Amino acid sequence: MDALTLSRLQFGSTIIYHFLFVPLTMGLALIVAIMETVYVRTGNETYKRMAQFWGKLFLINFALGVVTGIVQEFQFGMNWSTYSRFIGDVFGAPLAIEALLAFFLESTFLGVWIFGWERLSKKVHLLAIWLVVLASNLSAFWIIIANAFMQQPVGYAIHNGRAEMTNFFALLTNPTLWEQFPHIFFGAIATGAFFVVGISAYHFIKKSSDRDFFQRSMRIGLLVALVGGIAVSVTGHLSGQHVVQQQPMKMAAAEALWDTESPASFSLFTIGDPKNMKDVVAIKVPYALSFLSYNNFTGEVKGIKELQAQYVKEYGPGNYVPPVVVTYWSFRLMIGIGSAMALLAMAGLFLMWKKRLEQMKWFLWLLVAAIALPYLGNTAGWILAEIGRQPWLVNGLLKTADGVSPSVSPGVILFSLITFIVVYGALAVIDGLLMFKVARQGVAAVEKTHVENKAEELVAAY
Repeated sequence: MDALTLSRLQFGSTIIYHFLFVPLTMGLALIVAIMETVYVRTGNETYKRMAQFWGKLFLINFALGVVTGIVQEFQFGMNWSTYSRFIGDVFGAPLAIEALLAFFLESTFLGVWIFGWERLSKKVHLLAIWLVVLASNLSAFWIIIANAFMQQPVGYAIHNGRAEMTNFFALLTNPTLWEQFPHIFFGAIATGAFFVVGISAYHFIKKSSDRDFFQRSMRIGLLVALVGGIAVSVTGHLSGQHVVQQQPMKMAAAEALWDTESPASFSLFTIGDPKNMKDVVAIKVPYALSFLSYNNFTGEVKGIKELQAQYVKEYGPGNYVPPVVVTYWSFRLMIGIGSAMALLAMAGLFLMWKKRLEQMKWFLWLLVAAIALPYLGNTAGWILAEIGRQPWLVNGLLKTADGVSPSVSPGVILFSLITFIVVYGALAVIDGLLMFKVARQGVAAVEKTHVENKAEELVAAY
């Protein structure tokens, strides 16, 4: 394989791996903050124990998220130096703000929260975790600003072959940013919620002794999961409408829409022939794509053939069609998972209201398995966003093939790719075992560790 293919594989695999941890950090931090808020308002010690238990799982996840995130920025200079030179004046500012402001703020107040139990007043300690929530979302916000520029470049001018920032405010008001970030935010909320729900369901199945603890956790988890699941679908719909306008080729590929249609049909299932740009088997709902795109049944949605001809005239000879099969199925996986999460959350709340949830063992196992749903949905969404933009690295400005480092050999990239796979694989096993151990042992083990730590502190002080 050539340097371009290997660089794409390396960056794609490492960023997907890193993004397994980011949504759980954002979502679980919020849930822990909610639990501690209830504790401060009511004085109920159960909610304090909940914040400590779920907080320990949050910390394990956070640690690996930091380690894998640092590597991402180094790859811009190593494998994508041409891209970095072209876009660095624009791209560098939000990344620097993310590291210097949001990440430092998050790390600082996370430390205050970890070591502040019994040392700070309840309200000050609560403020610390809410600042962690704010900072984790600010961190994601600045990263999405950078990615939104790649999807929809704004606030720049080309000087001496480089994109230079001319309007920082334009980056902050980029329409793609305000379509992407809410969708990612609610996806993160759903990730944290299903994590809590799945582990609580496991303890229902095993009939753990602390029944009240996991009942309360399940209730909060299901409520947050319902909000997240519904909001993910709504924000995803709004984001899709923006994509139709801003990146029509991405939507055409996501629908395997070869020819322009007015009104346009939504594909339920299509097996296509990308080489000849035609359907082999297709099941479609008439008018539905027009309605989803424009909120009416008559809107025109451009097809791949017309857009390819248009881009050849605009940008010159080349293939401007993204990988249709990957884009099409990632879109459907994302939609299906979003719907499934909302339905599971509604069903779980209904069964809990009827006091039948703990007796339905098959449904509890389904909730345990559902921990994976947000991870799959988040991954599918990123694949759609990035693969669907191809062949562009920066939409309409820089092609992916033109952004790779010219001086890095395929052998070096292959070696580093294999190294990343081995190291990240080992970290994944360690992280998974730690999470599973803490989640399986339950709250008693966490509280025992907390007591042991306090005892060690007293002995050391003595």
